[in-house]
Amino acid sequence: MAKIVLVEDDPLLIDIYSTKFKNAGFDVAMVDRGDAAPVFIAQEKPDLVVLDIVLPQKDGWDILRAVKTNPKTKDVKIIILSNLGQKEEIEKGMALGAAGYLIKAHHTPSEVVREIKKILGDSAA
Repeated sequence: MAKIVLVEDDPLLIDIYSTKFKNAGFDVAMVDRGDAAPVFIAQEKPDLVVLDIVLPQKDGWDILRAVKTNPKTKDVKIIILSNLGQKEEIEKGMALGAAGYLIKAHHTPSEVVREIKKILGDSAA
């Protein structure tokens, strides 16, 4: 069973996505504060992180940089799931090492699960 860390601060979205991910067969852990996310990710050792950009204390860009520059977490796959959808933001996320960039308003939770499975490949379930 693949492990996912969801980094999101909206309680409703945490509930929706964590339920959807669990129902899809993933082991899910959640963190709702940006400043706690890099250490939490290093401790949890997930197969994939679903990362929001707009977060309290530390934004998703800083988290992405921290995870990708830490030798212990640099190989963790990260999908950005954000409402920030400008071309420059998408390019920035991919340049910083994200495996995918999904805009919340354009993707249903089921589509997010499909993208996770595609990125994880054989280790998806």
